Amino acid sequence: MAERPLGSLENMSQNGSVQRGSLEVAQPLHDFVETALTPDSGITADEFWAALEAVLIEMSPRNAALLARRDEIQDKIDAYLIANRGGYDQADYLAFLREIGYLEDAPGDVAVATSNVDNEIAGTAGAQLVVPLDNARYALNAANARWGSLYDALYGTDVISDDDGAEAGSGYNPVRGAKVITWGRAFLDTHAPLGQGSHADATGYTVVDGALQVSLGGTTTGLADPNQFVGFAGDPHDPTNVVLRKHGLHADIRIDRSDNIGRDDAAGVADIDLESAVSSIMDCEDSVSAVDADDKVVVYGNWLGLMKGDLVSTFQKGDKTMERRLNGDRVYTAADGTELVMQGRACMLVRNVGHHLTTDAVTMNGEPIFETILDCFVTSLAGKHDLLGNSSFRNSRTGSIYIVKPKMHGADEVAWAVELFGRVEAALGLAPNTLKMGIMDEERRTSLNLAAAIDQASERVVFINTGFLDRTGDEIHTDMEAGPMLKKGDMKGATWLLAYEDSNVDTGLAAGMQNRAQIGKGMWAKPSEMAEMLATKAGHPQSGATCAWVPSPTAATLHSTHYFDVNVAARQEEIQGRRRRTVEELTTIPLLEGELTEADIQTELDNNCQSILGYVVRWVGQGVGCSTVPDIDDVGLMEDLATLRISSQHVANWLHHGLVSESQVTEAMQRMAVAVDGQNADDAAYEPMAVDYENSIPFRAALSLVLDGRVQKNGYTEAILRAHRRKQKAASAN
Repeated sequence: MAERPLGSLENMSQNGSVQRGSLEVAQPLHDFVETALTPDSGITADEFWAALEAVLIEMSPRNAALLARRDEIQDKIDAYLIANRGGYDQADYLAFLREIGYLEDAPGDVAVATSNVDNEIAGTAGAQLVVPLDNARYALNAANARWGSLYDALYGTDVISDDDGAEAGSGYNPVRGAKVITWGRAFLDTHAPLGQGSHADATGYTVVDGALQVSLGGTTTGLADPNQFVGFAGDPHDPTNVVLRKHGLHADIRIDRSDNIGRDDAAGVADIDLESAVSSIMDCEDSVSAVDADDKVVVYGNWLGLMKGDLVSTFQKGDKTMERRLNGDRVYTAADGTELVMQGRACMLVRNVGHHLTTDAVTMNGEPIFETILDCFVTSLAGKHDLLGNSSFRNSRTGSIYIVKPKMHGADEVAWAVELFGRVEAALGLAPNTLKMGIMDEERRTSLNLAAAIDQASERVVFINTGFLDRTGDEIHTDMEAGPMLKKGDMKGATWLLAYEDSNVDTGLAAGMQNRAQIGKGMWAKPSEMAEMLATKAGHPQSGATCAWVPSPTAATLHSTHYFDVNVAARQEEIQGRRRRTVEELTTIPLLEGELTEADIQTELDNNCQSILGYVVRWVGQGVGCSTVPDIDDVGLMEDLATLRISSQHVANWLHHGLVSESQVTEAMQRMAVAVDGQNADDAAYEPMAVDYENSIPFRAALSLVLDGRVQKNGYTEAILRAHRRKQKAASAN
C-alpha cells in the first residue's frame, strides 16, 4: 500500500488533531494553514510545518531559559526588598540590581540602521489606532481610519458643548452643526491660513494655474503659504475636493452643494476629512481573548484577510445590513496637473503575544508550544501575501512586515526575538530584515536597559512605545515586597513614571530614530471623553513622540489635530539637549506616603474590584478581550489585559501588606458584582455573577486574580483568565 500523505485520516488523532512530525496540530489551525494561509505564498504546507517544528526544537529551550531567568531575578529582588523593608538605600539598591544583572551597563553609541521603512512609520507623525484583531469589523474600521470626518468627530462627541441649544439628539441639530462648522473653519484658519481674510467667509474654492484661489465675497485670495495646496478632484473651476498639507498630514475639504450641510454653506463645504490614523496596530495580544485553536484561527484569518485585501464584515445596524471592506486609495489631481494617489488605509502592524504564553493549538511531543513562535510564523506568512502582490491593495510599499513585540524583559529577550525573526525569514522565503520589530517598552527591566534592547534590534527596530499601563503593573509586581504602593490614580505623577516617559523619547532620539522609526506614547483610556483627550493628549507630540495610541477612529481624527499643531521633527530637535533622566529616578519605588483613611482605602478597593469584574466578566463569559467598563463614578474606561494587570496587582499589593483583608476583598468583589450585573442588565447574552458567586466562573476568575495575584509570574493575568475562559466555553457547550 502506498504511503498516505501527512494530513490524511490516518494522521488524525482522536481529539481532532493532525500529526505533523513531532507536532500535533489542532484541526481548525491545520485546515487554515493548508487551505488559506499557504496557497499562493510560495511555501507549501509541508514546508511550513517542517520549518515550525525545526524552529520550535531549536529555540524553545532558550526561551524557557530566559523565562526562568525572569523568575530567578524576581526571587532575588523579593528577597532584597524583604530584607530592607521599612527603608532601603537607593545607591545600595542600584548596586544590587547591577550585581544580579537586572541593570546592565549601557552600550556605546547605539545607531538605528533600519531600512525599507514605510513613510507612515519612518516619516509621518500621527495618531496610531490599536484594535483587537479577533473582531473583523473593528479591524476594518481601524484600517480605514486613515481618513476621518472632522465634522462627524466633532458633532458626535463632547468636544462640542451642549450649551445654547446645541444638544446632540436623534436628528440633526442645526445649532450644534453651526458650532461644528465654526470649529472646522477655525481649524483651517490655524493650519492653512489665507493670505487675507478667513475660511469662514469663503464663498468658493477654485484652482487657477495650479494654485488655490478662495473667493471672499467681492475679493479673491490664496493661501498664505501656496505650497500647502497639493491637489484637488473634479473640475478645477468647481472642485469637489481641495487637499491641503501641513507637517506631512493632509486635510481634504469636501465640497458638495447638494449635501445637507454643503447646500447651506456659502462655499458648499460639506465636510473636512483629516488624515487620521496614519498607522494601526492589529492586536493579537492584550485586547484579545483567544484561548484555543478556534479562537486563534479567527485572529489569524482576519490578519490574512487584511493582508490579502479580501476581509469583509457584515453586520446589522437597525434594520439595515451593513458591510465593511478595505477602502481604496484616494485619487486626486496634483497642483502640477499630474495624478496624485494617496493611501486610503492605515499602514498596519500586527502585535504578537508575549514570550511567556503557550498554546495547545499546536503541541510538540504532547506539550503546548510557545505561542509567540506560532504567531510569528503565521502573521509573517500572512504578511508575505501583501509583499507578493496577492491583494489589490498594498500595506507596505517598501517590502516590510511590521510585528510589534510585547512584554520582553531586557536586551537578551530582544536578541532572542531578533534571531526568531531571522529564522522565520529564512523558512518562509523572505529577504533578511523583511520582518521589522516594534519594541514595547512596558516592562521595568526593558525600560532600564532600553538602549541595549534597541542595539540588539538596530537593523529591525521601527517602534518603541511607552506602554505605561503594563509598565505600571510591572512596577507594582517587581517591587511588591517593598511595601504598599501609591493609589492607582496617583501613579501618573510618580517620579518613576515621569522619568520613564521622558527617558523613552530621549533614548530613541539618541539612537537615531528620527526618520527611521516611531517613538510612541500610550493609550487614551476614556473613549467617551474626547474633550478631555484633546486637552490632555496634546502633550504627546510636544514630548517628541511621533505617535500615540487611540481607541477609536473618532479619537484618531481628533488626536490628529495635535499633529497639525506640532511639528514633531522640530520639537525633537528642541529637546535633544535636555537633561536626561537618571536611573535613580527610573527606579524610585512608588511607595505610599502618609496614612489613608478607611474611606479612602474602601473607595480605592471598590474602584479596583469594579474595573476587574467589569472586564473579566466579558473576557471569561463572552470572549471579549477589550471592553469599555464604567468605573465607580460611571465614567466609561477602556479596559484590556494591561489595565487588568494594574488593578489586580494593586489590590494584591495592598492585600499582601495588610491595608485590606481577604474577607474585605471578597466582600467588595461581591458587592461590586451586583453593580456590574446592573450595568450589563441590557445585554441579553450576559450571565449575572451575583446569582451564584460560588459557581460563577467569571467571578471566581476575578477573585483569583487578586487573591493569587502576588504569585502570578510578573503579575500577568493570562494564566488565570485562559483557564477560566476554557472552563466557561466547556460549560457553555454542554
